[in-house]
Amino acid sequence: MASPDPSPEPYVPPDGELRALLGEARTIAVVGLSPRPSRPSNQVAAYLQQHGYRIVPVNPYVEEVLGERAYASLPDIPEDVRIDVVDVFRRPEYTPEVARQAVRIGARALWLQADIVNDEARRIAEEGGLEVVMGVCLRVEHRRLGV
Repeated sequence: MASPDPSPEPYVPPDGELRALLGEARTIAVVGLSPRPSRPSNQVAAYLQQHGYRIVPVNPYVEEVLGERAYASLPDIPEDVRIDVVDVFRRPEYTPEVARQAVRIGARALWLQADIVNDEARRIAEEGGLEVVMGVCLRVEHRRLGV
């Protein structure tokens, strides 16, 4: 009996690439951003706001999070809002569709948060020209790099 495929591994580009991505990014769409302050998505997004990033919440169940209008999906964000990074707080099985949407809107990067890893999402994003980070927390990496 064959053993099952190993779980996908996190993927983190070299520090120089991460530093450039986070240093040049201005607007971050947070997919799955919860309005509840106790949730990790809310805590990370609030941290990013405090560090000068514009946050665009993506959550079909709310109208506003952290003082910003929320959108049901990435394609619902107005075209004049340039998304640099799509930060994803969704289960791995939902990430390939998020990757497709990120490519469609012309984002620069797809970032799957801590413990979220999906090789299909990575392939879709990379084939669409996006940088990819997966399986690590954006806030943790931002702090570690001192961006």
